[in-house]
Amino acid sequence: MALTKNNIVSQISRMGYNQKDSVFIVETLIEIIKRTLEESEDVLISGFGKFCVKDKKQRKGRNPATGDDLILRQRRVVTFKCSGKLREKINMNSK
Repeated sequence: MALTKNNIVSQISRMGYNQKDSVFIVETLIEIIKRTLEESEDVLISGFGKFCVKDKKQRKGRNPATGDDLILRQRRVVTFKCSGKLREKINMNSK
């Protein structure tokens, strides 16, 4: 099951914040991250990971439904690289 924005708000509410404040906290954090990425700056959250904006060049592609060749336009994508601490936690739980 995926962790949703509503789940995050609920968990913050259980920590003593009211629902309205919890929604404000989550929405504000997400907006700060979006604005930072829009400006092509990285978002580094210590102990969690790093969101980066990468430029992808124009390239040849194929429509999987029809098999037709096409050109994929130049674009920017967001990538995520988890921190070493997060990677360790994930791998500890998989043993």
